[in-house]
Amino acid sequence: MDDKLVDILACPVCKGPLQWIRESRELLCRADRLAYPMRDDIPVMLPDEARRLSMDDPALAGR
Repeated sequence: MDDKLVDILACPVCKGPLQWIRESRELLCRADRLAYPMRDDIPVMLPDEARRLSMDDPALAGR
């Protein structure tokens, strides 16, 4: 994913920044603990489609 695109995208729930997680191909919102998927190289920015992350999810660790 292009870094410039990640810079302009925001979480649709809290309007906060997103982080690209290359391994899982998801956009991560740390504040809401949501991971938005990519489908056919298009970010799916629908809260109902996001994966909810637990507090101990590896995606939240150390980034």
